[in-house]
Amino acid sequence: MSRFQVYRAALPEVCATDPHRMVFTADAEGRCEVFTWDAAARRARRVTDRPGGTLHGAIDADTYVWWFAEDARGVGHWQFQPFDGPYTGGPGRPGLTGVPDGTARGLAVTADATVALGIGLGDHTTVRLGTRGGPGREVTRVDGPAALAGLAPHGDLLALTRTADAPRAVTLLTPDGTEVAALPGDDPHGRLWALGFGPAPDDHPTLLLVRERGDRYTLATWTAATGTVTHDWCALDTQFTARWYPDGGAVLIRQDRHGRSLLRRADLARRTLDPVPSPPGTLLDAAPRPGGDLHTLWTDSTHPPRMRSTAGTPLPPLGTVDGRVPGTLRDIHTPGPDGPVHTLLSLPESTPGPHPAVFLVHGGPADHDRDAYDGTVHSLVASGFAVARVNYRGSTGYGPGWQRAFRDGVGHTQVTDLAAVRADLVARGLIRPDATGLWGTSWGGYLVLLALGTHPGLWQAGVAVKPVADYAAAHASATPALRALDERLFGGTPAQVPDAYAHSSPIRYAARVRDPLLVVAATHDTKCPPAQIRSYLAALDTAGAPHASLWLTSGHDGYDGGDHVTVLRRAVRFLDRTLRRTTARTTPPPRRPSPAGEGSAHHAVEH
Repeated sequence: MSRFQVYRAALPEVCATDPHRMVFTADAEGRCEVFTWDAAARRARRVTDRPGGTLHGAIDADTYVWWFAEDARGVGHWQFQPFDGPYTGGPGRPGLTGVPDGTARGLAVTADATVALGIGLGDHTTVRLGTRGGPGREVTRVDGPAALAGLAPHGDLLALTRTADAPRAVTLLTPDGTEVAALPGDDPHGRLWALGFGPAPDDHPTLLLVRERGDRYTLATWTAATGTVTHDWCALDTQFTARWYPDGGAVLIRQDRHGRSLLRRADLARRTLDPVPSPPGTLLDAAPRPGGDLHTLWTDSTHPPRMRSTAGTPLPPLGTVDGRVPGTLRDIHTPGPDGPVHTLLSLPESTPGPHPAVFLVHGGPADHDRDAYDGTVHSLVASGFAVARVNYRGSTGYGPGWQRAFRDGVGHTQVTDLAAVRADLVARGLIRPDATGLWGTSWGGYLVLLALGTHPGLWQAGVAVKPVADYAAAHASATPALRALDERLFGGTPAQVPDAYAHSSPIRYAARVRDPLLVVAATHDTKCPPAQIRSYLAALDTAGAPHASLWLTSGHDGYDGGDHVTVLRRAVRFLDRTLRRTTARTTPPPRRPSPAGEGSAHHAVEH
């Protein structure tokens, strides 16, 4: 749940049989849509044209293009059409027939056109199997949030994942639904994630795993013959993900560590872990390709994302911004009870400090801010604000202990860290104590509301975009995956631990809010539902708290760039007026050009 991301931060999906044929997502008339890319001809073709945009795209070995056609609630179905199809927004065929609409929970297609789909249907998940375009037969149906993690190359084994700390974190099934193995993720084994089957089409499919063990994350593999094998020689101190090399003998590891990225090559036969050169900053994605090529998607705070190929393969252009990105970046470490709190601080260069400041609060909480380009940071720094991106306790990228450190309770621990960093930056003379604001989206928006209610007067303004405002009410109507997340954070449901939910709910402190607040909400949001935000706004009205609201006719993860620009302009003007008592003209940074041209549209109502 990240802020203002219209584009998927991932490399193009590459066809296994023709690496020059790819599928990617890009801006099209202000929306995220699916495109094909012919690297040999350096030609793009727009595939989808949907009112709400399209985020999920893929390509199979027969060069059929896949996309998930969903509505504002995230409910839809998979479709496909030929790579060289003549239509933009033209008709696609159902990936499998007879499959009910639901939420996307995984897609896998083998070289012989066997298709497996994971579909979320309310409080349960179904996995359907069939031949591309044919009827989909149900393999299994499980309660609660789950996802299809992979389909073995021969189509003879499926991997289904649940939460990483569940007694059955990963389940292996045959196509007829017979359970082959259930891999535990609860203590003493440690949390477990499945990353997909190896590419080698042999009779012993290998599933790639990551195991959290103590204070480390360790590479692991599973086969029917060996069971789970933990590769202790490949253990790292912070989170990582991995992809198979095309020959199946090694994996490429991308590690998130203290706001930046590292690459390594793990050779499973030789038991070696070697660094792979990469520039300082963040690798949003990295993928080994046939012939020794390596594709990366790199960025840092002063450079928008760039796709690179070590073999010189032409990749889709992402565009850039005009001129130099404003500001200078500093790493700040503030002492705390569980270790130093790391902040990425961007400072304007045009005026001397101390500066008015905006704390841009990331969501999650299982996420972190990176040394990466952010259009919101660009706009704020260009408007004269310092921007602090704080990786509070609970963030990823700093090890298991940091992610579990909730000693002050859910939300309150993170607000404590935000307040400590604020005091540190004020003491260093970097920001103004009388002109500091908060801005967050989703769980970050939740922290904004909680901070303004529990520390009135410490912050001078807040912007909360699509937040959790009443935890118990949000739990009652949120998605199954988010309900499960709530129950892990709090140790139970609102009925089981009502005091814990109440203690961490912003609505409990709404009457104490006295700093100007802008709340942005979406009418079709299923993750942070609108009803609990309306209740919070009503509580602010009753208390006479200064606030304004902006409603979007979209879902939580909107793919319409116009909505993002609307929120950006309104929020920066609001912060400029409340923190600097001025009304400056706000110009968002240029959007990335797309193969289909530029444009935008939005639907918003202000109150």
